Amino acid sequence: MATIMNPYLEALQQKLSAADFKKLSAIDNPNVHEFIAKENDLCHPKDIFICSDSIEDITHIRKQAISSGEEQAILTLQGQTVHFDGEHDQGRDRQATKYLVPKGVTLSKALNQMDRQEGLAEVTGILRDSMQGKTMIVRFVSLGPQDSSFTILGLQCTDSWYVAHSENLLYRPGYEQFVKAGTKSNFLRVLHSSGKVNGDMVSVDWNKKCIYIDQMDNTIYSVNTQYAGNSVGFKKLAFRLAIRKASSEGWLAEHMLLMGVYGPNGRKTYFAGAFPSACGKTSTAMLPGETILGDDIAYIRDIESAARAVNVESGIFGIIQDVNPKDDALIYKLLTTPGEIIFSNILVKDGKPYWLGMGEELPKEGCNYTGAWYEGKKDENSNDVPPANKNARYTLSLKALDNCDPELHNPIGVELGGIMYGGRDAKAYVPVQQSFSWEHGIIAYGASLETETTFATVGKEGVPEINMMSIQDFISIPLGKNVHNNLDFGRKLKKQPIVFGVNYFLKQVGNGKYVNGVQDKHVWIKWMELRVHNEVDAIATPTGYIPKFEDLKKLFKQVLQKDYTKEDYTKQFTIRVPENLAKIERVQRFYQENVTDTPLELFGILYMQRQRLMDAKEKYGDYIAPENFEKKA
Repeated sequence: MATIMNPYLEALQQKLSAADFKKLSAIDNPNVHEFIAKENDLCHPKDIFICSDSIEDITHIRKQAISSGEEQAILTLQGQTVHFDGEHDQGRDRQATKYLVPKGVTLSKALNQMDRQEGLAEVTGILRDSMQGKTMIVRFVSLGPQDSSFTILGLQCTDSWYVAHSENLLYRPGYEQFVKAGTKSNFLRVLHSSGKVNGDMVSVDWNKKCIYIDQMDNTIYSVNTQYAGNSVGFKKLAFRLAIRKASSEGWLAEHMLLMGVYGPNGRKTYFAGAFPSACGKTSTAMLPGETILGDDIAYIRDIESAARAVNVESGIFGIIQDVNPKDDALIYKLLTTPGEIIFSNILVKDGKPYWLGMGEELPKEGCNYTGAWYEGKKDENSNDVPPANKNARYTLSLKALDNCDPELHNPIGVELGGIMYGGRDAKAYVPVQQSFSWEHGIIAYGASLETETTFATVGKEGVPEINMMSIQDFISIPLGKNVHNNLDFGRKLKKQPIVFGVNYFLKQVGNGKYVNGVQDKHVWIKWMELRVHNEVDAIATPTGYIPKFEDLKKLFKQVLQKDYTKEDYTKQFTIRVPENLAKIERVQRFYQENVTDTPLELFGILYMQRQRLMDAKEKYGDYIAPENFEKKA
C-alpha cells in the first residue's frame, strides 16, 4: 500500500535538499509543515534550509552570514564579526510594531493596535515575493530550559543569515524538542524578511517596515527591518505572546534580569530585576563577583509555593555603550578576547571595534552603520553622525562568561529571594529601598515605574513616561490585568520574594549631578541580599525601608574599597516630598487616562503613600534627611 505523504511536505519537497527534507520529515507535526509551506508560498524563496542544530548546520549558518555580506569578518580577533543595520533601523520601532486585534476587541489605549484583517492584508502584501532569490532559513528554538514546565517552543522562518546566526547565540536549540514533541507540540511562530536589500545588505524599504503581532494565531510578522530587536522574533516580539500565555495560565513572563548574589559564608541569593532598556539591567546582571543567569526575559512560576524563575534565553544582546574596563570589567574582558561575538552598529578601524564610552579615545575615521565615517560627517538632516550608534550592540552566548551561573539550564529554575524594579528617575526615588509588603512593592515600584525614553527605542530621547514593570512596550493583555496578575501571583506564595525599588539615576537638586557613582549599584545589591535574610536593620520612610548609614559605610568599604561619607548618604537618601507627590500624581493620571481596568488597590496604595508623605512634610518639611525617621528592626 502506497504511503500518503503529508501535502505540506509534498509542496515543500522541491525547495528542500534531500538532507533538509529528511530533517523536516523527522518532525511529526503537520502544523510545523503547514506553517513553513504557507510562508514558502507567500515569500517564494529559491530554496529552504532546515537547521537541525547540528554542528554542521550551525557552522553553515555562520559561514553564510559572512559570505552573504550580512556580517563582516573584518575584526582582528578570531570569531568576532560585525553587522551593520541601516541608518533608519537602529532600535525597536514602536510606531511600526502593532498588535492585530479582531473587530470588537480593544486593548489598553497605551498599546499600538490595528484591525487584524487590515493588518494581515497589509503585511502579507509586503511579504509577498520578499524572499525571491534568497534562502528561507528555518530555526527551531526552546524558550526556557529544555524538557521543563517552563519550556515554550518556537519556530522562525527568516531570509537573514545574520538573524539565524544571532539565534545560535541567544537561544537553546529546539529542533530535537520538536522531534520529541511529535504531533502534540504547540509553538510560537515568526516570519521575518529583510525585504529588498542594497549592495551593503541593508533593508531598502525601511519606510515600509511592519512588525505585526497576531495574537489569535500566535504568529509574528516582521519585514523590511534587520535590527535584531525587530527581526529576531523570540526577543521582545514572541515575549508579547508569552505574556498572554502566562496570563491565561497563572504564571509571569517578565522583562527581567536574573542573577545570583553572594552573601556571608558563600551563601547565594537569587534576584530578578526589571529595568527598561539602557537603565542598568545588563550592567547589574554582570556585576563582578556575582553570577548571571540572564539579562533580559524571565519566566516565573509558582513551584511548591515558592517563586522560581528561568532565563528564557541563553545569550545576551547587550547595549555596548559605556562598557569599559573600570565599570564593566567582565564583559569588557570578553569583548576584547577572541571568541564568537557579533558586534552591531559600532565603529571599526584597522580591525578593532570601537564604541561610545569605552574608556579610550576613538579614531577620527573608520567604517560604521553609515558606511565610511569621518569626524564631522553629517546625516541627511545635517546632524553630526556619531562614530558608533548609541544603541550599538554585542551578541554572545552566556556560557562564554566566566560568571555564568551553573543553574542556567536547571529545568525547575532558581528560587527568587528578591525582585527589584528600576528606571531613570532623576528627581524622586532614592537609590535603593524595600517595600512594606508584596502589594506595596508591586504598586509603588513596579506599576509606578517611571523612566525617561532612551536611544534603545526609535523616537525622542529623554521624555519621562510611566513604563509599568518595564513591560509596557511588550504587554499584550490589558494593563490593569497585568497589575492584577502580579498582585495575585505573590499572594498565593507561602514564601514571597522581597520587592525592592532601585534608581541609579537620581540627581542632586539644583546642579543636576548624579548622587551616586556607576559602581555604587553593587552596594545596593549587597544590601538587598542582607535584607532578604533579615541580617541588617532598615529605616522606615514614607516610600519604603531604606538602609542605615552604618551598614552602607561598611558595605562601601567591603565591596568597593571606598570611604562612604554621611554627606553622600544624606544626598542619596533624603526623602524629597514635593517630587514624590508629583510622581504619585503622574502615576495616577496615567492609569486614570489609559487603563480602564486598573485594580482599585493601586489607587489605595498610592493614596496611603501620599498620606505618609504629607504627614512627614507637616512634621519635617519638604526635604527630609534620613536620620529624622525612626529605625525599623
